Amino acid sequence: MNTPAHLILGATLFARPDALRVTTAALAGALVPDLSLYLLSVHALYVQGLPPHLVFGEMYFSDAWQAVFAVDNSIILWAALAGLGLWLARAPLLAFGGAGLVHVLTDLPLHHDDGRPHFWPLTDWVYRSPISYWDGTRHADIVGPLEGVLALGLCLLLWQRFRRWPARAGIAVLAVLEMLPTLFWGFIFS
Repeated sequence: MNTPAHLILGATLFARPDALRVTTAALAGALVPDLSLYLLSVHALYVQGLPPHLVFGEMYFSDAWQAVFAVDNSIILWAALAGLGLWLARAPLLAFGGAGLVHVLTDLPLHHDDGRPHFWPLTDWVYRSPISYWDGTRHADIVGPLEGVLALGLCLLLWQRFRRWPARAGIAVLAVLEMLPTLFWGFIFS
């Protein structure tokens, strides 16, 4: 899934209009599994000046990058965090761990050759799904629009739940960010 869709889903499931710490934790948990990719990519592209084909064709699959992805995309670790939050009755920790867990669980069936070792530290095995949210040869033409419809529907639900304008502005930004890839590629190929 695209990162904005993860944020929208995490907010829908765990954010609370009357609890800023819980909402912030939910958004952070939904973001963290993708954050290392953004940080590593920005550093490689703009600090090191490496070309995109090297960054996404080789470095992404390197042992060093995959070791980072194994930790922040571990179903085991996110489930442990969510479970600890539940056990301790700490809503922010539950929201953080729960949103992170939902993120990695929804990524698992939507990556083919770019999947992550979701079951680290038990194993470095990577599930290679027959479908992908971005790869056109793996049904992205179906998955992508379904993700967009789901995300926009959840944005409407969030809009009803969150009444204050800063929250609604954030929801609108997430909706636009979720639609940008579709709009961009639709414009390019039309």
